[in-house]
Amino acid sequence: MMERLGLAVMHRLDPERAHFLAIAALRAGLVPGKGPVTSDILRVDLAGLHLPNPVGLAAGFDKNAEAVGALGRAGFGFVEVGAATPRPQPGNPKPRLFRLTEDRAVINRFGFNNDGMEVIAGRLGAAYPAAVPVGLNLGANKDSADRAADFATVLAHCGAYVDFATVNVSSPNTEKLRDLQGRAALEGLLAGVMDARAGLARPIPIFLKIAPDLENDSLAEIAEVAQSAGISGIIATNTTLARNGLQSPHREQAGGLSGAPLFERSTRVLAQLSKLTGGQMPLIGVGGVASADQAWEKLRAGASAVQLYTGLVYGGISLAARIAEGLAARARSAGVANIGEVTGSGVKDWL
Repeated sequence: MMERLGLAVMHRLDPERAHFLAIAALRAGLVPGKGPVTSDILRVDLAGLHLPNPVGLAAGFDKNAEAVGALGRAGFGFVEVGAATPRPQPGNPKPRLFRLTEDRAVINRFGFNNDGMEVIAGRLGAAYPAAVPVGLNLGANKDSADRAADFATVLAHCGAYVDFATVNVSSPNTEKLRDLQGRAALEGLLAGVMDARAGLARPIPIFLKIAPDLENDSLAEIAEVAQSAGISGIIATNTTLARNGLQSPHREQAGGLSGAPLFERSTRVLAQLSKLTGGQMPLIGVGGVASADQAWEKLRAGASAVQLYTGLVYGGISLAARIAEGLAARARSAGVANIGEVTGSGVKDWL
């Protein structure tokens, strides 16, 4: 009841102001949490990460690693913060965050606003190790002369304080960033990141986050490059530029669309990636997850774990725990001993 009341109040505020207050409340300990939901049926191994449950927080919610401790107690099985860039940057002009309530969606055009890797590394170091695995989304400065090198720079600086890192070349809100998803650019970028990883005292898993707006040929190319580069897995997907079937007055705002309308598109990309990689590369499914049933479908489409963010806007911070508990109940009902058995079981249904 208190959470529902809090959400009702938040939805009367400017979306970015509400987001700021949510982080402040977590940081102040005003949002209760009992720790990650876990059991033998929910524990999964993901690219060497031991997750108490497969429900993670996507990057973008805690951009500056301000609430890592509180988020680790909120029911998530893992948490991703960032994106972090080498130098601080303010991002795009406001307003840049829009609720599409009628569509259970959000459009953002933040543009990698963050405090920079120096500050973020300090916060990550103070929180490490956390209650659950914590990852950092790597970004590039908008005015960088060498954006590809920025990703390796952030990893080298912050890698000692996280359990995994994600190369984010799929945000639509930094001009020409998605151009780095092309074969030649991506090969060079990933080579630099893997070199930086090799220099860490404790090598960590590296994931690649891709866009949902890729054609099949481009998707196949990315899968091939990812496997050749030796990265640990792929996160599918980031936000979309598509606007099909939306009802909200904000539907024409520029930026990346996330939430319910992205579910089907991102899940089909996920299944295609599972097919292209022969089910051998760990995948994380993101896009439109707001219930245990939707998380279950992501797993069936090839994901070993899922992430959510926009769902919290409409379901509250307790959503992660509710989804994890719902997955456990559904697995028991299906006679599944461990949730990992579900991964890839329904790929053909989504192709």
